[in-house]
Parts: sequence; structure tokens; C-alpha cells
Amino acid sequence: MTDTPDLMAIGEFSSRSRLSVRMLRHYGEHGILVPADVDAASGYRRYAPEQLAEAAHVRRLRDVGFTVSAISVLLAAHGTESYRQALALQRESLGDELRAAKERLALIDQLLDQEGTAMSTITVTRTTVPARTVVALRGTVPAYDQEGRLWDRLMPELGRQGLTPIGPCGVFEHDPEYREADPTLSIWLPVPPGTTAQAPLEVHELPEQEVVLARVEGPYTRISEAHARIDELVRSEGLTLAPRSGIDDDIAVLGFNRYLVDPSQAAPEDLVTEVCVPLA
Repeated sequence: MTDTPDLMAIGEFSSRSRLSVRMLRHYGEHGILVPADVDAASGYRRYAPEQLAEAAHVRRLRDVGFTVSAISVLLAAHGTESYRQALALQRESLGDELRAAKERLALIDQLLDQEGTAMSTITVTRTTVPARTVVALRGTVPAYDQEGRLWDRLMPELGRQGLTPIGPCGVFEHDPEYREADPTLSIWLPVPPGTTAQAPLEVHELPEQEVVLARVEGPYTRISEAHARIDELVRSEGLTLAPRSGIDDDIAVLGFNRYLVDPSQAAPEDLVTEVCVPLA
């Protein structure tokens, strides 16, 4: 064993670093927080005092949700732009999880308050949506509740191109079926007729449409309920939905949501969304 009296035994290092002995061994096996000295005969591990700073860094990365393999990569990239980008992406992911959790909490509150009659704040009607012009950005996101990633790209682009919306925004769903992951969406904002835009934005002139519309009061997690209510009305009245064939169908036949309340300005329980499904 190396004669270095200032080294700490693994138990002491665990106490001072607030990392368990089990995790210290696990990290060591993955090249993270490798002991400064390991006795060849006994396997006894000892750590240098200066490794406490690295241990604190590892603990922070762990506490914000990075895996052991990701921590290994991040430590190697510390101080680079790649490191900052990884932290920014993790922050974005945690923000998505937070928003989803808030919506689920709001839905639970509604279920408790209404004792199982949560559908009472969803009204379904057959109506006509006037012709309109929209500017849209198409993209694929990890899940429907991460639509915000597209808005983060669209809003700066609107400013860059000098485009001004004239009403509530929304989203088109391109996939003909519900997807558990990686849905393709086009987020949109209404603009004056005759508006032009540059890539990656697209302008669509949409005709007047007959739709089944479900008005949802409450969190976005209730949109699935809205589709169930729409299906009930379609069956009861013998209606026919606009036919779908694939992900690249004309945007005029796509189902869409219109957001009447800005989620950045209201609690989930105060949101109002119109879920629209075009009829044939």
C-alpha cells in the first residue's frame, strides 16, 4: 500500500462526500471517482481529499437525473460547450416532466371535486370552422406533452420574419393513429390572408370546415377524454370523419387542437382547449 497518510478510507470518504459505499464502488467500476489507492492484496480503497470536489460534482449530476454512463461522459466534457448543451437538454426534459406532473395533479383535483364525473366540463358539438390562414412549423417530438419544444423554435422565428398572429394558436396531428412516442405535429398560429413565410415555416390557406368540436376546460391530459366524447357523438349521429391515409395527408383533413388560454399565463385547471376533428 502506498504510504500516503492523508488518504481517506472509503467509509470516511463516503461520510464526507455523502455518497454511499455501494455507490462509490459502483462509480469506481465505471471509471468515476476511481480511488487514489487500492491495496493489491486486500482491495482496500482510499481516496484523496481533493477528490471530494469531484464527488460533489458527481452527486449534483446524479441529483439532476443523469445516469452513471452519462456522468462519465459529462465529467470528461466538463468546461466544454457539449457539457453546457447536455445540461440545457436535461433542464428542458425536467421542465417537460414538471408540466406533465402539474397537469396530472390538476386532473386528480378535478376527479376528486367532481366525484368521478370529470367529463362534465367537456362539451361536444358539431360546428363549422371558418376559413383561415395559418403559419405552421412541423416537427417530431418525443411525446405529445413535449409539444413545447416546437413552440420554443417557432416563436423566435416569427419575430425574425416579422410575422404577427391574429388569434389563438393550436396544433395539427399528422399521424393517422395515436402514437406512444415520436408523434409528428405542426404547431400553428392564425395570420392575415396573403401572409408569406420562409422555411422552416409554412403558410396554409385552410377552407371552411365542418368539424366535431370538444371544448375542454382543464389540463391538457383531458384531451384523450375529449376524443372519446367526440367518438360517441360521431357514432350516435352516424357522422363520417374526413378520411385519413398517412402522415403526409393534406393538412385540411387533420385533427387539431386550438388553445384558447395561454398556458404560461394560467394554471392547468384554468386552461380551455378546443379539440376538432374534421368531417367528410
